[in-house]
Amino acid sequence: MPYIQTKLSAKLDEEKKEKIQNLLTDVVASSFGKPKGFVMTEITDGQDLYMGGKKLENGAYLAVSLLGNTSKPVCGQITKAICDILKQELGTEGQNVYVSYHPVELWGWNGQMF
Repeated sequence: MPYIQTKLSAKLDEEKKEKIQNLLTDVVASSFGKPKGFVMTEITDGQDLYMGGKKLENGAYLAVSLLGNTSKPVCGQITKAICDILKQELGTEGQNVYVSYHPVELWGWNGQMF
């Protein structure tokens, strides 16, 4: 916890996936005050993403799940940082990025509950 699910329309090589997951992990871990070693990141690339009925050539959807609650200002800072990362690394414009946040009350790991 947290878990970052990332869907990208762009197709990435493994080196670029590794870089982006590291950058996303850093932002989410530091913003929520969580250890990096507990952040799980999924990157699914080459996805067909549509917005307003039009296919996005360079778009992204990220869902960030976390144990416990957070605040709108913290999520706003994370959203800006995510958009900055995707713009810098992939050229993805912010208007083609959705980020959703999912606070979770119950979270299991290693055969037990947090």
